[in-house]
Amino acid sequence: MALNYIWIFFFIIAFVIGLIRLLFFGDMEVFPEMVKSTFDSAETGFTISLGLTGVLTLWLGLMKIGEKGGVVKIFARIVGPFFSRIFPDLPKDHPAFGPMMMNISANMLGLDNAATPMGLKAMEEMQKTNKDKDTASNAMIMFLVLNTSGLTIIPISVMVYRAQMGAANPSDIFLPILLATFFSTIAGLLAVAWFQKINLLNKVVLAYLGGLLALVIGIIYYFSTIPQEQITLISTIASNLVLFSVMILFILLAVRKKVNVYESFIEGAKEGFQIAIRIIPFLVAILVAIGVFRSSGAMDMLIEGIRWILVSLSVDTSFIEALPTALMKPLSGSGARGMMVDAMNTYGADSFVGRVASTVQGATDTTFYIIAVYFGSVGIKNTRYAVTAGLIADFAGIIAAILMAYLFFS
Repeated sequence: MALNYIWIFFFIIAFVIGLIRLLFFGDMEVFPEMVKSTFDSAETGFTISLGLTGVLTLWLGLMKIGEKGGVVKIFARIVGPFFSRIFPDLPKDHPAFGPMMMNISANMLGLDNAATPMGLKAMEEMQKTNKDKDTASNAMIMFLVLNTSGLTIIPISVMVYRAQMGAANPSDIFLPILLATFFSTIAGLLAVAWFQKINLLNKVVLAYLGGLLALVIGIIYYFSTIPQEQITLISTIASNLVLFSVMILFILLAVRKKVNVYESFIEGAKEGFQIAIRIIPFLVAILVAIGVFRSSGAMDMLIEGIRWILVSLSVDTSFIEALPTALMKPLSGSGARGMMVDAMNTYGADSFVGRVASTVQGATDTTFYIIAVYFGSVGIKNTRYAVTAGLIADFAGIIAAILMAYLFFS
């Protein structure tokens, strides 16, 4: 239901602002631009879905190999005590736990292409035990919000873009992004726990969260001891080495159990292709609404309104030029990426605005995109409070990213 209202809101606001621009300012191009954006966004949605087809086919094929090789049981044993408390509606050995852990791990390593197929597989497994097939279950919402909060240990893509834009030290946003995503993840977890009345003051939960915090601190300490220019190289090699090692592990475990690896891959790959086809209408729908909202000028008006409020409150507005990236990120990953690149191109990759935009880009994930793709892949229509909890995590991540940017770069 939430997506339904948001979809209607985007179109109505865009239409109203378009009329204002036409009638009061004589802007004859506004409606042609809005109509053009619908076609462009629809094409983008289809292109993204088409691009996902190969990735989904590959990773769900590999996941099927791992599943038959016993990977799911291994992951269930590792994270079972923690997941059984934040996913109380799922049995301890639920098959969704394996792809869930793979998804979260891939996101932490900044490997978005590997994370999406795992997330879709987790949704598919949870849908099998979901009593109301049209409504998101508690477990689905918890997983989705943890996903959209975007805890990232190694923000590879942002560092690559900064390098391409001529940043002196492309990895200087590493620590700010790591800290910002940690705060957004905690905020998302607290939000969903509040909605679902989950007790997080449990010794097991606190132990796992404490271990995660120790891991984050350890990584921060390690990278603070090496030269800046080595951070990008080491993180890129480490993340991809881990990813390829996972592939080999899946195959070796399957071989040990005398599984027909090739046939298992084909079986899983067929599922990937079917999922890619199913998400096309959901993805096109949300991207068209976002495109119309943006082309109408609503986004620019929102940013200027925020600037006026902050100036009235005598708050420093040095970060405002980076705000388009923050506001676009929950709506569109490619749109936010374009905003980040534009900010670096306009103000410089090493400018305060460029660094804020880069930090914000890596601090949260694309909530509406993920909801459309993940829930759309299993036919969920009623998302309940998923959007609200996801946006709480996004807001916390954006605020934390801006504060971290001031702390590290101002």
